[in-house]
Amino acid sequence: MEGNFNRHLGSKLRMRRLALGLTQTKVAQAINVTFQQIQKYEKGTNGISSLRIMQLANFLKVPVVYFFEDYPAYTATEGNKVESDDLNYSFLAKLFSKLSTEQKDKIFQVLKNTRTLEKTGS
Repeated sequence: MEGNFNRHLGSKLRMRRLALGLTQTKVAQAINVTFQQIQKYEKGTNGISSLRIMQLANFLKVPVVYFFEDYPAYTATEGNKVESDDLNYSFLAKLFSKLSTEQKDKIFQVLKNTRTLEKTGS
């Protein structure tokens, strides 16, 4: 189970790093490790300590719980539970706010086209 969890954490790290267009070296520098260590994290060879998860979450601009989402054995307690839809909305809202007006207009156009296709059934 530990190996699966390490691979899960590594996968989430890699996915977010690539989504932001960051290199392993850039992430490594941000949390003061070698790029080889980031490679090991991403492959699941090495586990990621709680301190490193916190540093990665801060640098990658995601909540710490991001790394645990979608892991089958993870269940948030009722008091700490944050709906994943809320986390995704928060992430998308932050991302959207950083887009240029032109990029936002293109997204709106895609959404309008999608709505038109749904109505016409084409």
